[in-house]
Amino acid sequence: MEWETVIGLEVHAQLKTRSKIFSASPTAYGAAPNTQANVVDAAFPGVLPVLNGEAVRMAARFGLAVGATVHRRSVFARKNYFYPDLPKGYQISQYEHPIVERGRLVITTPTGEKTVGITRAHLEEDAGKSLHEDMGGFTGIDLNRAGTPLLEIVSEPDMRSAAEAVAYLKTLHTLVRYLDICDGNMQEGSFRCDANVSVRPLGQARLGTRAELKNINSFRFVERAIDYEVRRQIALISSGGQVRQETRLYDSVRDETRSMRSKEEANDYRYFPDPDLPALVLTEAFLAEVRDAMPELPDAKRERFGAQYGLSAYDAGVLTASRELARYYEDAVAAAGVEPKLVANWVSGELAARLNEDGLDIVDSRVGAVALAGLLRRIADGTVSGKAAKDVFEAMWAGEGDADTVIAARGLRQISDDSAIEEVVRQVIAANPKQLAQYRAGEEKVFTFFVGQTMKASRGKANPAKVNEILKRLLAP
Repeated sequence: MEWETVIGLEVHAQLKTRSKIFSASPTAYGAAPNTQANVVDAAFPGVLPVLNGEAVRMAARFGLAVGATVHRRSVFARKNYFYPDLPKGYQISQYEHPIVERGRLVITTPTGEKTVGITRAHLEEDAGKSLHEDMGGFTGIDLNRAGTPLLEIVSEPDMRSAAEAVAYLKTLHTLVRYLDICDGNMQEGSFRCDANVSVRPLGQARLGTRAELKNINSFRFVERAIDYEVRRQIALISSGGQVRQETRLYDSVRDETRSMRSKEEANDYRYFPDPDLPALVLTEAFLAEVRDAMPELPDAKRERFGAQYGLSAYDAGVLTASRELARYYEDAVAAAGVEPKLVANWVSGELAARLNEDGLDIVDSRVGAVALAGLLRRIADGTVSGKAAKDVFEAMWAGEGDADTVIAARGLRQISDDSAIEEVVRQVIAANPKQLAQYRAGEEKVFTFFVGQTMKASRGKANPAKVNEILKRLLAP
């Protein structure tokens, strides 16, 4: 039997507000336990939540970016369940009336572009964290995360493979960072994913029973977890068993999913409107203000890079992968005054490799955009060869100064004077009569031997284009 995989994703994006969604407590990562929680976060009797307006602004910005309906009126509800790190005994979320509904995201897959529907995006608060290690057999509760603002983004079940799910996640990850509403740090839990996975016989319209894979925090693990779960469900059904609707955890060490608990239905949470929070009403003026402040989005920037700088779709895609990388590229182009393609090659080549090797982000680059532009000008005007430029770049990365300083200190200036190069070429030809005879007898591959010997004799400083030109003239019979 042939099977079809059906995947829907729920992403929790932590919003980049300075304070929590219903209290004034800070949201900075890494603070000592319980140092960023106040009486509201700890659910003391008599306290009341107050909505963070910046969180609302960020949710509206996301809705506009995905072409969704941003509702003028939305409602906060209480989602009731017990966790030790949820002091109130309920989570404030949105249920029947979310702030954002019916959007879409276009992703690029190996078979082309695909549109994935976004069912809804709603505001809610995060829970705290239970601590088990070094607690002497007890469980500790850290409420620093309690009340941290989240935007839960729920997709339609439109994805048909783990690869499509990862493409969707990466596209969404890029978008929320462009919008500056989430830092996207998966290691710190700022961008977390739950995957709803089911299988059905190919051609069947009815959806299969789904399993929810909970809190996966890397693109690679999402792909591996989904692939494992698909294999598990197919094997289970093929052997006569039935898939249970449940929540499962992914064990990256064993590369398997394990049952965590039966999956709750909405009625298990006993949703009802939160009596402490009035309905959230957005004015047209507010939405107009949010719309006017929207940044250039990834798709638009990618198209502009192709048209403005003459870049291929691939190059434009690489250079717009993050807003910071795109800004670096444009700053370098503006400062260098050389062909944009040369800048693109270096930013996505030498610079990207060095950043990756040192585990750095573009904002932490040891060679700034203006400094790189200085090196590229010296390549374009023939001061250094492409090979020597790589040595200059390494020296700049090591902190030895700007391009001109390194070139002068290391004596890397390229020889472009015709007479000087011709003198070296004549010496090389005179020293290799056997190869000269071979070339003049028709063995054209010997030409590369003369190029190599000339570059060696000039210690790599001779302009390669001029070397080729002069060799062709002097080697001719």
